[in-house]
This record gives sequence, C-alpha cells and structure tokens, in this order.
Amino acid sequence: MSPGFRGSTTAPDQRHRVVGRGGDDTLVPRVSVGLCLRKGVFTVAGVQAVLEAVAEPRRREILRLVRVSELPAGAIAAHFTDVSRPAISFHLRVLRDAGLLAERRDGTRRLYRARPEGFAEVRAFLDELWADRLDVLRVEAEKEERQKQKRGR
Repeated sequence: MSPGFRGSTTAPDQRHRVVGRGGDDTLVPRVSVGLCLRKGVFTVAGVQAVLEAVAEPRRREILRLVRVSELPAGAIAAHFTDVSRPAISFHLRVLRDAGLLAERRDGTRRLYRARPEGFAEVRAFLDELWADRLDVLRVEAEKEERQKQKRGR
C-alpha cells in the first residue's frame, strides 16, 4: 500500500447485497478505506455520507435552521409546509447518521442541533486537495521568483 493510505477488507464471506438498477442483486465485499492526512483522517464512506446528506436542499435548510439553536422536530417540520412529517423525520435521520446533527431527548420531544464537527472529514478531504494544489502553486511561484532574480543580476 502507498504511504498515507490504509485499507482493509472483511473476510471474503462477509459481503453485503447491492441491488442493481435492473433489480438484480449483486454481492460485493465490504471495504473499509481510510486516508491519513497531514491535518486529519477521513474515511471515504464518511465523506460520501456527508456529501450525500447535504446534497438534498431540504437537508441543507434543516442545517440552517438548527445552526444557531436547538429546535424540536415538530418546529423543524412546521417550517416545511410542503413536506410530510415522516419525510422530515427521514431527513433528520439521514443528517444524524451522517454526523451532522446531534439529537437530544427531552421527555417525548427530540431536539436537534447542528454539529459543525460533522464536516471535519469533508474539511480534511478538501484541505488535502487544496494543500496539494497550493504546494504546486508555491513551487511554481518560487521557480518564477528565482528566474526573475537571475535576470536581474
């Protein structure tokens, strides 16, 4: 394996079922992959879950609603007049499972608040992409500066 990369597969008999577009089932091995970065560690599955969660506009709106203060599920659902409460519950579950929402129970109520740290894996992934590009830019800028200094002598 390359440096900074670690991956493992489960035993060959541990597979999960994926349903194809035509309805046919396919068994594929479960793979756990993690990338070690200069500033953090992220898993491909973690980044994927967060990106899929925020791809839905209503979920992004839910995150905006609970960004500053905790709200009960009913208040969140009331904000969306065109969507059923079960649909909002589904969106809340997706966001919670992706690590973007914290859920707290207060009696029978469920209160939700945003978890900015849930974006840490995506941030690490994007930081790594930027760091690589910035390194290339730095090298090119230094090379150009050296050429200017040689011409100026």
